[in-house]
Amino acid sequence: MSLLDPMLVLELLALGVFTGFLAGLLGIGGGMLMVPFLSFIFNHRGIEQGLAVKMAIATSMATILFTSLSSVRAHHRRGAVRWDLVRQLVPGIVMGGLLSGAGVFALLKGRALALLFASFVIFSATQMLVNRKPKPSRQMPGPMGSGAAGGAIGLVSGLVGAGGAFISVPFMTWCNVSMGQAVATSAALGFPISLANTVGYVIAGWNLPAVAPGASGYLMLPALGVIAVASMLTAPLGARFAHAMDTRHLKRVFAVLLYGLGSYMAWRALSGA
Repeated sequence: MSLLDPMLVLELLALGVFTGFLAGLLGIGGGMLMVPFLSFIFNHRGIEQGLAVKMAIATSMATILFTSLSSVRAHHRRGAVRWDLVRQLVPGIVMGGLLSGAGVFALLKGRALALLFASFVIFSATQMLVNRKPKPSRQMPGPMGSGAAGGAIGLVSGLVGAGGAFISVPFMTWCNVSMGQAVATSAALGFPISLANTVGYVIAGWNLPAVAPGASGYLMLPALGVIAVASMLTAPLGARFAHAMDTRHLKRVFAVLLYGLGSYMAWRALSGA
């Protein structure tokens, strides 16, 4: 795989532009779209399917370091980020992320990770379609409960290469945090989730041989650079749209797309394609 391949650069730029915009718009971090496409791109260019899935997950997670910073600035300017909730959830997120990236991720086979990813993508799509109203009296849990919730968010996010919004947004809205604040706060949580898991991936892949030029362990650094630049440019645009439009219809369309991507990843894992 060579970054000098013009088609590869165009594919990565398009992926970064699209996922960056959706990260700002829906607070999703972009991983749910990025992982299936990166997995296909890496596998198509000669990387074995199981390793391609792992590299796609790790590279996708690392891009969230940049997308999150760009997106959260736009949300913060509008006063939508609940920094009190960020402080409650981050300690658990860091512990769960390090455990996932440095331990569990390396132990699981690529096929198992692909099936896990497909399951959570389909779960996330269902959450977008189901509009359940929480009990009016329900509130965010205390420090212990928030720490446990953060641990689960960090752990699962690291296994599927996503920024955690597919868990954190439904969790916060279930606790009567408004949708706008939940999306904005989820964008802020994306940075510690990505940082902890990326450190874990580096540790887990330290002794892996480079399978392609620019690869370092599970991280494909050239792909990371191209996608990060493109996504940082479009994430603020998505955040502005999130505060100016009704995203309910878009969420339904996006949920259908996620069902398709989840089914595709499950099919590839089960068929060994």
